[in-house]
Amino acid sequence: MSTTYHRPRTGRPHAAPPPPRPQRSPAPAVLAALYAGGAAVLASWWTSTPTVTGAGGWLTGAGRIAGLLAGYACAVLVALMARVPVLERRVGSDRVARWHAAAGRWTVCLVAAHAVAVLAGYAAQDHRGVAGEAVDVVFHYPDMLIGTAGGVLLIAVGVVSARAVRRRVSYETWYHLHLLTYLAVFLAFFHQVSLGAQFAGDATARVVWCLLYGGAGALVAWYRVWTPVRLNRRHRLRVAAVVPEAPGVCSVVIHGERLAELGAEPGQFMRWRFLSGRLAGTSAPYSLSAPPRDDALRITVKAVGGHSAAVAGLRPGTRVWAEGPYGALTARRRARHKVVLIAGGVGVTPLRALFESLPARPGDLTLLYRAREAEDLALWPELTAIAEARGARVLPLLSGADATRGVLTPDGLRALLPDIAAHDAYLCGPPGLMADAHAALRSAGVPGRRIHHESFEL
Repeated sequence: MSTTYHRPRTGRPHAAPPPPRPQRSPAPAVLAALYAGGAAVLASWWTSTPTVTGAGGWLTGAGRIAGLLAGYACAVLVALMARVPVLERRVGSDRVARWHAAAGRWTVCLVAAHAVAVLAGYAAQDHRGVAGEAVDVVFHYPDMLIGTAGGVLLIAVGVVSARAVRRRVSYETWYHLHLLTYLAVFLAFFHQVSLGAQFAGDATARVVWCLLYGGAGALVAWYRVWTPVRLNRRHRLRVAAVVPEAPGVCSVVIHGERLAELGAEPGQFMRWRFLSGRLAGTSAPYSLSAPPRDDALRITVKAVGGHSAAVAGLRPGTRVWAEGPYGALTARRRARHKVVLIAGGVGVTPLRALFESLPARPGDLTLLYRAREAEDLALWPELTAIAEARGARVLPLLSGADATRGVLTPDGLRALLPDIAAHDAYLCGPPGLMADAHAALRSAGVPGRRIHHESFEL
């Protein structure tokens, strides 16, 4: 078996592909279901709550509403963390990640509002101070210590996940702290069922709540535990070779058994855990940088942190634990014959796989590759070989000293592709580059529905 992908497959016929039929995203239906669930939670409070009177009663009622919605949001958080294939592959991992981040922010706010409003309401009803009421509730009410611990953990995870804080901690630290969400939700669940006024005398409500949390837990157990175990026992992945590609960039070729059964598509990524030293403690997402083969997969990694920098030191034979494939940046999104791919830095990796594999006639494919200097153009020999074999174009857009700037503007895109408005566009690269490219494409006449990208900046 070969340990390299450096010679792309060539010689395939350039027959015109059938008209593309883009796959519709189920995102609107999923969001509608989530909002309907929230409305049902509000309805349960409305139908089970007697007349509310006085400031204390209104404060307590508001706190209970916030608590119910926080409990519902906790179940949604867990379900969104489960990596359900229909969400990860059709909605898109980046959109699911944004939903998860938004749900997390709402959960933290609702937990805080629940605690403040309920304690203020109890204090008003008991005619005492909020601090004294808080001490009495936390230390004398059944299961309140458990609920408090769960709430504190949720808020702590929310603080660590805030963008300003996350930028200052390593990916490994954030990843392991983020797993505390499961413990926080577990503790909060028992607090809700034990003390929740909506569940105290309503067996049906308790059963529905248990089914909600049980379903979310089952998704996690199936897709984050059992599915990866089955995948790795079946495919037995190992590092075959590590190949330097550019300064600070290397490719890792991974061999395995019956890899066609993975169903991986060009443009997708997997989460990789290399069972070697410090790398064994963290899984990280890396895109496939070439179309998958029956016996091998390839990723290309740039050293931007501790984990990615250590990848270059992997030795052949190292065992690999993988999850996936994930992501919706695939040919399924395509709606037009003509396609422009815009890459920045190591963001070229999924687009290189698409550049080789997208069905196209000569002249239909163009890859624009932004980098600082020519030596930073990772996989450049492969890209030029693919372009020559397929009758496609690959153009370097260098931003360093004495190099061309400003090409990613509406006029610059029209100069390169006069019919740019008739193209689909795939983007991958740093957030700033993708924002500029997206704006330029829209101004050049490409509809937003034909601009495809995935970003994990939350």
